[in-house]
Amino acid sequence: LEESLDYLAKLSPKPNEDVELAEIANRLTHTEDLRVAATLAHEALATETFDALDAIGLVGRARKALEAVIAKDPALEAQVEALREIGSNLNDVAANLSGYLAGLESESGLTIDQVQERRSELNVAIKRFGGTLDAVIAFQTEGQQRLLALDSSTDRIGAIEQQVEELEMQARSLASKLSESRTKAALELSKRVSEELAGLAMSGSKLHVKVETGDSLTASGADSVSFLLESYSGAEPRPIGKGASGGELSRIMLAIEVVLASSAETPTFIFDEVDAGVGGATAIELGKRLAALAKNAQVIVVTHLAQVAAFGDQHLRVTKTSDAQFTASDVQVLDDQTRTEELARMLSGLSDSQAARENALELRKIANEVNS
Repeated sequence: LEESLDYLAKLSPKPNEDVELAEIANRLTHTEDLRVAATLAHEALATETFDALDAIGLVGRARKALEAVIAKDPALEAQVEALREIGSNLNDVAANLSGYLAGLESESGLTIDQVQERRSELNVAIKRFGGTLDAVIAFQTEGQQRLLALDSSTDRIGAIEQQVEELEMQARSLASKLSESRTKAALELSKRVSEELAGLAMSGSKLHVKVETGDSLTASGADSVSFLLESYSGAEPRPIGKGASGGELSRIMLAIEVVLASSAETPTFIFDEVDAGVGGATAIELGKRLAALAKNAQVIVVTHLAQVAAFGDQHLRVTKTSDAQFTASDVQVLDDQTRTEELARMLSGLSDSQAARENALELRKIANEVNS
């Protein structure tokens, strides 16, 4: 950066200098042609030869001729005024041409070789630093600012290191408080979820929420949190992904969500096989917990148990038909009558069992009391 800035300081480019030099080069290249043309034009307007006819002289003679007789016809006043204006304009043009001729002789004191050399130097910089002279000048300005910042970087680095140290102390203090809160919450969550599991046909199983605090800080603190399942009393707790079946995983998730229901922000839960391996009173408890969770979120449950289905606000029956060529699934929304019939069928396997129908009505009564 310093080398580039030294190079540009010696070059000292000026805004629009390349355009101005191109114009000067063009004039210097055609100086003789320009000088001859400007001289002829100037002499035609205002020659210094005595008694020679030039444009300014002729216009002056015409004006004087009309002024001599204007008293005889005032209408000529307009023509006299026009000739005065023409004479004035011609004098201005002659003066400008005189100055132009003087400029051709000097052209800032530069020769065509000097101008072309300067243009070549600028073109090298333009190719190196951005494609235009404006880009070269912008690079020089920004580079000077960057260099100034780098020159004071030692002091800035020290200040930044001090700031980092202070922020790390603050972060570790906050992480320590977060770890304490997590540890307390983990104990409470473990206790309450384990109580829920007891009512979901997982008696003896316990959930352990383990919080381990390390040295490294992350955006979420210094802790790693793992969920372990103690499958039966005295068993070695194992990660729930390794120590639980599919149905148990669903029930563990249900238990966790029931405990966290008041603060959960999940809009929809979908449970499949949550009723695997349960029945009777346990299935009813499972249905109650699903109904409790549904008070704060939408809960969709795929179930084969009437004791679970009875607690839903809405019951959809899914059937599958197939022939030699196609397999199709049908979803039917059940009303009160067909829902009772479906619950009876799920209980007994029979669609016309009076005893099953009475059991279905009893289930719906229990569910309505829970859901009300």
